[in-house]
Amino acid sequence: MVMRTTAHGKVEGVERAGVEQYRGIRFGEPPVGELRFREPVAARQWREGWDGTLEASTFRNRAMQPPMSAVFGGAGPGHNDEDCLFLNVFRPASDGDDLPVLCWIHGGSFTTGSANDYNASIIAAQGDVVVVAINYRLGVFGFLDLSPFDASYAGSAANGIRDQVLALAWIRDNIADFGGDPGNVTIIGESAGAGSVLGIMATPAADGLYRRAVANSPGGINVATADTWAERIADAVGSDGAPLDRLRAASSQELLDAQVSLQFAGGTIDGTVVTRHPVDAIRERGDAGVPLVVGTNLDEGTLFTLPVRNRPDLLDATSRSLAAQITRDGDVESYLAALSERFPDDDAYARANRMWVDLFRRTAVEAAAAATEAGPGGWLYRLDLPTTLGGNTLGATHSADVTLTFNWLASERPMGYSLYDRDDRTAIDLAQRWSDTILAFARTGDPNGAGLPPWPRYSAGERACLVLDTTAEVRDDPDGPNRERWR
Repeated sequence: MVMRTTAHGKVEGVERAGVEQYRGIRFGEPPVGELRFREPVAARQWREGWDGTLEASTFRNRAMQPPMSAVFGGAGPGHNDEDCLFLNVFRPASDGDDLPVLCWIHGGSFTTGSANDYNASIIAAQGDVVVVAINYRLGVFGFLDLSPFDASYAGSAANGIRDQVLALAWIRDNIADFGGDPGNVTIIGESAGAGSVLGIMATPAADGLYRRAVANSPGGINVATADTWAERIADAVGSDGAPLDRLRAASSQELLDAQVSLQFAGGTIDGTVVTRHPVDAIRERGDAGVPLVVGTNLDEGTLFTLPVRNRPDLLDATSRSLAAQITRDGDVESYLAALSERFPDDDAYARANRMWVDLFRRTAVEAAAAATEAGPGGWLYRLDLPTTLGGNTLGATHSADVTLTFNWLASERPMGYSLYDRDDRTAIDLAQRWSDTILAFARTGDPNGAGLPPWPRYSAGERACLVLDTTAEVRDDPDGPNRERWR
C-alpha cells in the first residue's frame, strides 16, 4: 500500500511495478435521484474533507452501458451503475513533484467504456508523468436533451462533457497532492474520447483547466436538433405520466434497455455547454487556444464494417447516416456522387469503409489546420501500420493507436487490449517512439525530438502529415484527393 496526504485527508492506494495507483476516487456526487440528468456536483468529500483514510485501492463503478465487444476483451473492472463519477490516478513511485499531467478520456461511441479499462502504469513511469483516467456518464444518462420539457435542463445534452470538465476541475484543485502540476495538464482521448477533447475545446467552462490537447481519431460531432429522442425514450420506459416524470422514475436498466432498443448515442454541439463546432472554436480562440496533436488511422472503418460485410442492406443504410455526419447535414447527394465518381468499382463494403475514414479524417484535418491558423499550432498524423489481430484483416483499424499511446507492448504482462501481437518488433518499436512523442508534447507543447522524423505543423499552406508505418515519414498532403468531396 502507498499513502498520500492531501489537503482534505489521507488517501491510500497500491503500488504496482514502481507506479502508485489511486483507484476509484470519487470526483462527483452520485448523479442519481434528484441529480439524474442534472449538471454534476463536486464530491462532498473533496469539498469538506474526511476523517481517517480514503481507500483508493479498488476500481469502482463503470457508467451504465451495454455489454462491450469481445474485440476489446469485454468489460474491465467495475460494475455498471449510474453512480459512476470516479477517476484513477497513476504516478511514478518517486518523490517527484510538479510533474506533467495527462487526463485520459476514454472512447466507446459515448455509450460504452470506462477509465478502468486503461492501465497507464507504463507511460506514467516512462515519462515521469501523472496520468488521470476519468469516467463520465454515457448514453441517455449523459447526453439526453431534456430542455424541451423543462428549461432548467438546458445543457443536459452535454452532461457527459460537464462530467469531464468537473474532473478537470478536480485535477486543478487536487493533483498537486499527487505530485502533478495543475498548470501543465494535457487532455487526451481516443474516438469518442477524442471527440470529447475537441468538445472541451469548444466549452467555455473548461477554459484554463488544460494546457494542451491530443485527439486520436475524433469522430464527427453532431449538431443538436429539435428531435424527439427524450420523448421516444420516455415512451419506451412507460406510458403513465408526463415524459419527464417517466424518465425520472425509470430504473437504470429500463433506461439502458430503451437506449439500446432505439440506438441512442450522444455527443452533440448543444449550444449551452459545447457552444459551437470545435473547429470553429479552435480557430476563434487564437493565441488563447492550446497546441493540438490530432490524427486518425488508415483503415478506421473496418472495425465497424467487417461484422456486417455480407449485409449490403445494413451497409447502405449506415452509409447515408455517415454521409450526413461527414457533410454536417450539408449536401449529402453531392458527397455520395463525388465518392462514386472517384471510386466507381466500390461495392457497399468498400464504400462504407471509405466513408468511415472520411468521418474521422475530415475532423482531424480541419482541427489541425485551425490550431495552426489560430497560433498555438496543430500537428497531424496518420497511423498506417496494419494490426495483426485476425490475420491482418482489419488493417490499421479504429482504436489501433491506443496500444501505441499507452505503450502496452513494452510489458510482457497484458495491461490492456492490443490489436498488435506482443512479439511484433515493428509495433513494439513504433509504440515506444509514439508514446515518447506524446509524452514530449505533454511536457513542452512540441511533439518533436522523441525519435520520430522532424514533424512540421499542419496548415492550409503546408499540409505536412506524419505517417506511422513500418517506417515513419512526413508526407505532403496525403489527403489532397479527398478533401474536395468533404465540402
